[in-house]
Amino acid sequence: MDLIPYPIGPLNPKVHELGYALLVFAAVFLFFVRVLPRMQRVLDARDAAIRGVAEQAEEVRARAGQKRAEAESELAEARHDAARIRQRALEEGTAVMAATRAEGMRERDALLAEGRARIEADCAAAEAELRMSVSELASDLASRVVGERISTSTTPTPGPA
Repeated sequence: MDLIPYPIGPLNPKVHELGYALLVFAAVFLFFVRVLPRMQRVLDARDAAIRGVAEQAEEVRARAGQKRAEAESELAEARHDAARIRQRALEEGTAVMAATRAEGMRERDALLAEGRARIEADCAAAEAELRMSVSELASDLASRVVGERISTSTTPTPGPA
């Protein structure tokens, strides 16, 4: 059945085709009126969330960069302090070594002087003891050589002056 009773060719649609076209038009119209704005709102919300996350990420990056700079400055300051402490310890160690070396030299000199004095005293005592017994030893030797007993005088001989 034609909508217009006159034959005008393809411009005269059939009623049932017009009904189908009207239903398809209504479906497309509802899609664009109802579903498309909802989809657009969801996409806009997703874009806003992505932008929000990106802004938060930028803020976090900025804070991380600031923290990194602070940590690097603190680390540089700590290295400087450590170098200063090492230098001070080296200087103090050198001073302590010099003081200890000087004290050791003094003790060595004192021990050497004491040892020399003791050796001189022992030498003098041994020499005095030998001077006392030299005449006795000489008479014993002479007695052996001669074969008879020779008496000794017990007067000590004076040492070299």
